[in-house]
Amino acid sequence: MDLTDRHCRAFFRLFSKHIRLYTEMRVTGSILFGDRDGFLKYDQLEHPVILQLGGSDPNQLRDCAKYAERWGYDEVNMNVGCPSDRVKSASFGACLMAKPQLVADCVAAMADSIGIPVTVKTRIGIDDMDSYEELATFVDLVAKAGCQHFIVHARKAWLQGLSPKQNRTIPPLHYDRVYQLKRDFPQLKITINGGVTDLDQAEKHLELVEGVMIGREAYYNPWVLHDVDSRIFGESVNGIDSSPIQTRFDIVEAFLPYVESQLSQDVYLRHMTRHILGLFHGQPGAKSWRRYLSENGPKRGAGLEVIEAALKFVSEEVDQEDEVTPRHPSPFHQVGSAAAASCSTFSEEVVGVDIVHKS
Repeated sequence: MDLTDRHCRAFFRLFSKHIRLYTEMRVTGSILFGDRDGFLKYDQLEHPVILQLGGSDPNQLRDCAKYAERWGYDEVNMNVGCPSDRVKSASFGACLMAKPQLVADCVAAMADSIGIPVTVKTRIGIDDMDSYEELATFVDLVAKAGCQHFIVHARKAWLQGLSPKQNRTIPPLHYDRVYQLKRDFPQLKITINGGVTDLDQAEKHLELVEGVMIGREAYYNPWVLHDVDSRIFGESVNGIDSSPIQTRFDIVEAFLPYVESQLSQDVYLRHMTRHILGLFHGQPGAKSWRRYLSENGPKRGAGLEVIEAALKFVSEEVDQEDEVTPRHPSPFHQVGSAAAASCSTFSEEVVGVDIVHKS
């Protein structure tokens, strides 16, 4: 879970007014019996922001959903896609695909208790339960319980034999199944997830579904989102991006007031700088930028001067160049938190870090 915290979401909000940001996956017990204020805390600038929940007890999920609405979240998302062992042992995450009626009961308990949307993030299947017919049956049952928006990772999850990291890459992508869901359930909103690395891919996916989720790529190469509002949401003037954010340096400058406000509340600098390490990904000086922030951000009393000093390792001229060369071949588009969301630092849910959504 350690990625899309509130500082990360505040940083990503600088790239877009419209992308939907997901929290880390919050286990129901942590909210009901732990530091509720700490787990639910967020900054108003994060909206739209979605609370992602992990659990399988309808009553506990209902109570957590009520807290989410009370705290002002825009939506509640139930994670039925995380394949980690510890999540499986607690009987939630991807293993719940084998129990569609239980998922439906959980969704109904939440949807009947709150006025904000309840959504579900899922895989296309698990283990040997990976036929399209089984996926369609799952979606149909859960939709009738009150879920009108599904975020679908286009890979199955092998709960036996593969680690969460391997589950991000080894099972093949089947975008066609997600597209088929949209054709068979036109009344539902469908967001596609998995393997998306740039907005070119996202735009292609958006021709067939409502949303695209970008997770790891957005976290480790956030500049991929810099023109999302102009390209996806049409915020341009005569075809020219009208955003005040035109360079990576603009992003840093816009982030500094937030950092300063958090420092004044005794938040350590490292909690914020760790999320901006990838901002200059692929650019000359990027390694020195990351190293300087990593070495000096955790020091006692570290402040804004650390970020300002790190900027000396990169140049404005480099920033004015065209796009960064993608690290991976690109497949698609949408962002969160999640959103997407994450069940561990190395989970495929990492974001869920960020989500771009188009109605």
